[in-house]
Amino acid sequence: MKLDLSQPAAELTAQLVDIESVSGSEGQLAEAIADALAELPHLALHRDGNAVVARTSFGRSERVVLAGHIDTVPVASNLPSRREDGLLYGCGSADMKSGVAVQLRLAAGLRTASRDVTYVFYDCEEVEAERNGLLRLSRKSPDLLGADFAVLLEPTGGVVEGGCQGTLRADIVALGRRAHSARSWLGSNAIHAAGGILDVLRGYQARRPVVDGLDYHEGMSAVGVSGGVAGNVIPDECTVSVNFRFAPDRSAEQAAQHVHETFAGWEVRVTDVAGGARPHLDRPAAASFVTAMGGEPRAKLGWTDVARFDALGIPAVNYGPGDPELAHTQREHVQLAEVDQCETRMLDWLAGSGS
Repeated sequence: MKLDLSQPAAELTAQLVDIESVSGSEGQLAEAIADALAELPHLALHRDGNAVVARTSFGRSERVVLAGHIDTVPVASNLPSRREDGLLYGCGSADMKSGVAVQLRLAAGLRTASRDVTYVFYDCEEVEAERNGLLRLSRKSPDLLGADFAVLLEPTGGVVEGGCQGTLRADIVALGRRAHSARSWLGSNAIHAAGGILDVLRGYQARRPVVDGLDYHEGMSAVGVSGGVAGNVIPDECTVSVNFRFAPDRSAEQAAQHVHETFAGWEVRVTDVAGGARPHLDRPAAASFVTAMGGEPRAKLGWTDVARFDALGIPAVNYGPGDPELAHTQREHVQLAEVDQCETRMLDWLAGSGS
């Protein structure tokens, strides 16, 4: 399918939504994006699998990255797209093909700008971290991502969201002793013992720190329980899987230490951790962006790929059309007026009139 970058962002969003691109199957959409961008002489193109990078070379003193993932979660009977009362429904409409449409419109329309721009379209954001296309680019071609500032066009409802939380997953293990259930007193039931882990979680007091002027809210929750051997066996092990969302004033190491301390009476197995990103809204490029977009910035309560830019020393924010609470739902949709507004504001900022 050939993408028409001259059509309004609303129509382009619909076209993108209708190209199914569940994580791992982004090839058709990546090809369409690369083909469309290859026709623009002011852009230098780089392709890495299903990730596409396009860069301007205007010779400006400042470079910004506009990044967005092109994959979606599995389709939930919500394709093809449909319009209703100024809304566009469809898988990925909010998360985040409307943001990708804005990127593509800007890439096509800005033949000159007050800043150089790097447009990044990448794969496999919705699955495990090791498959993430932005992570792959940061490892193989970090020079392609070099910039003074980055904007991740994740759905934020048109509000600048600074930084992001870190996320840690851990298995908290309660141990017991096996026995026949007919003689349960000869054993020690690990599932019963896991109640103490749940008591800790029920009584957990989450921090609400202010980081770089933004209010974060941590949280620690049980997200899974596994245990049991057979219907006639007292189990000797029960695992409570815990997800800790931590503010970016903690490092990944400090977050892991906190979980170990919180569950000091049990075995703790950290299975996955990704550090957050501080907002850095005091940086000149970030401050300029916040002013141009308007509104009051808020903390990103969730983990996003701004953390990958933070790891590269690049301040980054989340800003894009769409309600994040609709992401991954069957009735996912985006307000088309919000898509147009996002494009207009970013066009003004990049062109210089909003700087």
